[in-house]
Amino acid sequence: MLFMKLDTLIEQFKTRFKPVQPVHTFFAPGRINLIGEHTDYNGGYVFPASISFGTYAIAAKRDDRKVQFYSVNFEDKGIISVNLEQLDYNKADNWANYPKGMIKAFIDEGFDINTGFDVLIYGNIPNGAGLSSSASIELVTGVLLESLYQLNIDRIRMVQLGQQVENHYIGVNSGIMDQFAIGMGKQDHAIQLDCNTLDYQYAPIELGNYVIIIMNTNKRRELADSKYNERRSECERALKELQEVLPIHSLGELTTDQFETHKDVIKNATERKRAKHAVYENQRTKDALVKLQSGDLIGFGQLMNQSHQSLKQDYEVTGVELDTLAETAWQQAGVLGARMTGAGFGGCAIALVDKAQVDSFKDQIKTIYTNKIGYAPTFYEATIGDGAKELTGGNI
Repeated sequence: MLFMKLDTLIEQFKTRFKPVQPVHTFFAPGRINLIGEHTDYNGGYVFPASISFGTYAIAAKRDDRKVQFYSVNFEDKGIISVNLEQLDYNKADNWANYPKGMIKAFIDEGFDINTGFDVLIYGNIPNGAGLSSSASIELVTGVLLESLYQLNIDRIRMVQLGQQVENHYIGVNSGIMDQFAIGMGKQDHAIQLDCNTLDYQYAPIELGNYVIIIMNTNKRRELADSKYNERRSECERALKELQEVLPIHSLGELTTDQFETHKDVIKNATERKRAKHAVYENQRTKDALVKLQSGDLIGFGQLMNQSHQSLKQDYEVTGVELDTLAETAWQQAGVLGARMTGAGFGGCAIALVDKAQVDSFKDQIKTIYTNKIGYAPTFYEATIGDGAKELTGGNI
């Protein structure tokens, strides 16, 4: 993974675009979800945190209506140029569709963006790792537009526009968790979010002698091409059958007892399993907040393990790579818990590991995973940082 200094990115921007207006710098993080997977679009709770990896944007306004995008990560694509009248989705524009979608969403919302801008984008989130690089690009574009055009936009509204871009412009039927975690992140805190109401609370992450290790399968997962939309449809069909006997709007409203009482209303066995995961995972997410608030890291780790088991058996979104990482992690000294994070089908898992055991943990996982899968995983230590914001300089 490439790491670059902010000063270097600014110099690259100036060399490439020769701006005549002031240059601004912005950052939006990636995210991990500590627990609460595939609950967001089912109206339940999630428990994400923004991390120190993310997307940087260097930008300056132009005097005309042209917008020019350049990504350090996709140098072969060169500069992608559009006019403010040409913001419809275009496959040929590749990665630039994410910022284009946000510009269009802001304009459609009624914000006055009357001139174009140049922007250089650099991300140090591994592509396809499931740490939400697409939402990171959306939200870094949001804070960029907010600052360059001095727009008065509520942050939660910006988060919602990011989700709209993902759903309707890009065409991925995802929930609001990614954009919310990235837009609303807070250093050393996770967010317990009710995806039904958008009520949220910050939870201090005090891990003591433990650290969160991100384990990348290095198997690319393309969310739009995965079975993500299929899982969502299965849950919607299960909900529809439950609504025949219960006055609910989402699976997230059910207790586990209510689900057990009424689960036989769901005729299809597979759809029953999908709904079970959504309901039980939602309860685990509520329990996790209590565990962390009381300092019970062992109990929190057990909830992580249960979450992975449910994602494997009931939701079937893990796969051999993620299962190998999580299940191998469970066997290692100093590990309190491990689970996949993100949509699944590849991407990353996370583990709560004693600092003194991190090196041996990585060695053991790498050996076992490489022998079984045929290539090595990659490890990152996750620092929990702030959400999307304008920067004032310094190094990455």
